[in-house]
Amino acid sequence: MLYLHIILFESMLNRRILRIKVFKAIYTYAENPGMSLKELESLLELSCESTRDLYLFMLSVTKPLTDEALSRIESARNKFNPTDEERNPNMKFVRNRIPAILSSDPDFTKIVSKKKLSWAQYDILLRKLYDSIKVSPYFKTYMEDPSDSLKKDAALWRKIFENEFEDLDSLAEVLEDMSIYWNDDLAYALTWCCRTMDSLGKGETWNLLPLYQSDMDTSEAKQSDKVFAVKLLRAAYTGFSRYYDLLAENTPKWDKNRICATDVALIVCGLAESEAFDIPSKIVINEYVEISKYYSTPESRSFVNGVLDRLIKAKQE
Repeated sequence: MLYLHIILFESMLNRRILRIKVFKAIYTYAENPGMSLKELESLLELSCESTRDLYLFMLSVTKPLTDEALSRIESARNKFNPTDEERNPNMKFVRNRIPAILSSDPDFTKIVSKKKLSWAQYDILLRKLYDSIKVSPYFKTYMEDPSDSLKKDAALWRKIFENEFEDLDSLAEVLEDMSIYWNDDLAYALTWCCRTMDSLGKGETWNLLPLYQSDMDTSEAKQSDKVFAVKLLRAAYTGFSRYYDLLAENTPKWDKNRICATDVALIVCGLAESEAFDIPSKIVINEYVEISKYYSTPESRSFVNGVLDRLIKAKQE
């Protein structure tokens, strides 16, 4: 089942995912040292925007999936000798309110069309999805429930987003073909799809979420997440050589040419953040140790933790 992240602000990107995106950009730089800062900043911006695009693409699946269900119902009805059940099918899913709400929302349809996000060519994937959904216990419970409400319609889609997409290999292949920036962002995008279902289920209108907290509140009291990401990227980029040499000097048992690029990028980002921001070192270290669990080797957790702890303490002293 999908692990639901805790989001503190009503903007698309939180600090954890911004750190991940900066880390990925610095990793790209570590592998391609000829890249300029401008190129990395463009890469970061595209990566951030792509997360919201993935959210929109996944949210737009509601209408194609109910269309698939309707197509099967009509096909069964038109058989030479349909059964009573096929003549009088349960139309509850086809009449679910959520697809109609989204497909009739001018803002939603406009942006999905503008970004050319479509499921039209993925009919095989849609059939597999519906096959999985229709035999699930939560779907059967929904279909057999005599009560009918917008809240329950939205709750069904929340279940679908929680259970059907994250471990689907055929979907992973589709997403990889559609965008190189969608790697690893699916769970995060699905989290926001679930939150959207909660909102629609209360009768609220769909709104496009701002990418950054700064897009919502210009108060200087709140640190702009966009400023945070760009500042961190620039600090890591401009200090990369210095941090790399510091890493090599303080890990004599490790051949610096054999330290994997992911660990280098994680440590560089951690050192850059500790210098560029007034954030407690424990928080900085914990953040990059957490990221290392998903993006580096099994040994990286203790390596990144130990090196960052030692180097940040040495700087502070």
